[in-house]
Amino acid sequence: MNVQDGMSSVVLSIGPTHTLRDAARMMSARHVGAAVVVDPDHAGVGILTERDVLDSIGAGQNPDIELAAQHCTADLVFAAPAWTMEKAAAAMVKGGFRHLVVVEGREVTGLLSMRDIVRCWSGRTVPAPGRAADGERHPVGHSVAGASR
Repeated sequence: MNVQDGMSSVVLSIGPTHTLRDAARMMSARHVGAAVVVDPDHAGVGILTERDVLDSIGAGQNPDIELAAQHCTADLVFAAPAWTMEKAAAAMVKGGFRHLVVVEGREVTGLLSMRDIVRCWSGRTVPAPGRAADGERHPVGHSVAGASR
């Protein structure tokens, strides 16, 4: 089984100037644990996870003032859709993170979480978020170099 078989192809993208509260609200509404942070003024993307939001709030910071750009991880390990689930899981364990941004060329095509891997390995037949019941993926189409707020 490959990354493309288990990844979520519906990706929440936010801009670097979204507040942590805005990001948390959007993540909660979409039932996702991470958002891709895209800055139109800089190449590349970052990722903001629920852990980043919790760490900030736990440190006493104000989620209405703190910005995604200040808390996202920009030094990412990217996965390719053709990676095996084993390779993706090994990268997550080695790097100590729970989400991989999946890219093809310069395009973000999905996100893979530890939960996605467990779901695939457990043989669960419920489609992943972003997949139709027939298994077809809904393309994300977010450019690694473009989005804004």
